[in-house]
Amino acid sequence: MSVFVKAKASRSRSLKSILGGIAIVGASALVLSGCAAPTGTSTTSGPRTPLTLKIGTILPQSGTLAFLGPPEEAGVALAVKDINDANLGITVSVEYRDSGDTTTDTATVSVTDLLSLGVSAIVGAASSGVSKTVIDQITGAGVIEFSPANTSIDFTDYADNGLYWRTAPSDVLQGEVLGNLIADDGVQNLGIIELNDSYGTGLSKKLTDTFEAAGGKVVASPLFNTGDTVFTTQISEVLAANPDAIALVTFDEAKIIVPALQGAGYTGPLYFVDGNLADYSKDFAAGALTGDKGTLPGLDVSKLGDFTDRLKAVDPSLTEFSYAPESYDAVVLIALAALAANSTDGKAIAAKLQEVSGGSGSGKKATDFASAAQIILDGGVVDYDGYSGPVTFDKNGDPTEATIGIYQYQADNTYKRIN
Repeated sequence: MSVFVKAKASRSRSLKSILGGIAIVGASALVLSGCAAPTGTSTTSGPRTPLTLKIGTILPQSGTLAFLGPPEEAGVALAVKDINDANLGITVSVEYRDSGDTTTDTATVSVTDLLSLGVSAIVGAASSGVSKTVIDQITGAGVIEFSPANTSIDFTDYADNGLYWRTAPSDVLQGEVLGNLIADDGVQNLGIIELNDSYGTGLSKKLTDTFEAAGGKVVASPLFNTGDTVFTTQISEVLAANPDAIALVTFDEAKIIVPALQGAGYTGPLYFVDGNLADYSKDFAAGALTGDKGTLPGLDVSKLGDFTDRLKAVDPSLTEFSYAPESYDAVVLIALAALAANSTDGKAIAAKLQEVSGGSGSGKKATDFASAAQIILDGGVVDYDGYSGPVTFDKNGDPTEATIGIYQYQADNTYKRIN
């Protein structure tokens, strides 16, 4: 397996890789292999008729990732608006449903409903654990599951009939960046409190492997289950190991764990991950997290032009923007693949997703739906680079180029990107 680092520019953004900071990576775990031979023209044949594409979402309106639901749904809504406003041979309608978390069967109920409505693709879930509960149901029906936020390593080789895709990178990358960050900060003994699901254990393993390869030692890593509300045992185990720092591989449970840790006398640094890097200004006393750090996949949303303003026009209440770019790009890529396939059949769309992302073929670059769609309509092959980055899918539906940002908490318990 090999890892390469590649800087790339798109939409007038200068992207760079920073060791231990923003990583823009193509790796064999995020590999590009077995691609079709490059072509310069579309393989789509036959007359075109206007396409009507119906998609659904299973994004968290409730549960331990509910804070991610609003930006993700806003990203979907904005993409649908941009596609429909372009009026270029495809109209998209969307049905929004809740994913809940793994303590309920909300996702299964939502998927059953969406399949009965004849959707071609379902955007979600955000939680890798939730996606595990519905992926067979979705892909078994010949429908695309496209997650903007799943990062579990398990999905790379999952038997999904080529119908599972994601714009979020595997935790192979986030674990490496976080592990190196903690080691570079001088931590020698690390404690981890981790969620016992495919996301939590997978990310924790990569974090552990990277941190210990850098010379550190993970001294304790107790597990907890989704739905747990008391963490006395886990906190006692970690603090008994006397760590220099503690990494929280959790979701919304951090709102309980952080004050409990501090109430037990812990004053050392905390490290957060994408599942819990959030605005805690209304949850903790000022200064509770000052200087603590975390990682989050994706480009710096503050440098994406008017994107956040357009998101807030969709949902004025937005304060979080995590995974909004990935959600936007998921919808755009599905629509472009439908145009390239000249079909709204799920399997036909899936067969074109790698191509329109630039993962196969010598496509022409485009950074918005309208120009990308026009390339396809003119008989060409497009390589779409979106708000979430270049994407560039491999044959497994994983992005081969991705960024991991490093953030630091301010005195008001909001976080700011530092790399």
